[in-house]
Amino acid sequence: MISHTRTVVGTYFRVYGMLLVLLAATVLAARYDAGPWNIAITLAIASLKAVLIGAVFMHIKQETPLVKLVITIAFFWLLIMFSLTFSDYWSRPWDPKSDPWVIPAPRFEAGAKP
Repeated sequence: MISHTRTVVGTYFRVYGMLLVLLAATVLAARYDAGPWNIAITLAIASLKAVLIGAVFMHIKQETPLVKLVITIAFFWLLIMFSLTFSDYWSRPWDPKSDPWVIPAPRFEAGAKP
């Protein structure tokens, strides 16, 4: 029989405070331009929020080792899918001057036959 432990109410308040701090960090990250690091910073903050919520509010911290293993495998599968998606996105040639969805209209000169 598995015995579940109870989470102390103070833990919830600490995690709530940390989530508020991370919310402020997200707002600050959105206000200031960090160049190419913007995405990495905001994804790191969002990942930390997700880990906090999962560990404490979803009680993953108190689960059996098998459940933790399944969650870890699912997380690594998600990382594999993201890495494949981003490698495809970054390997494509991009021309910012052209819009692939707009077909330029043919130009006709005055007096020329179409």
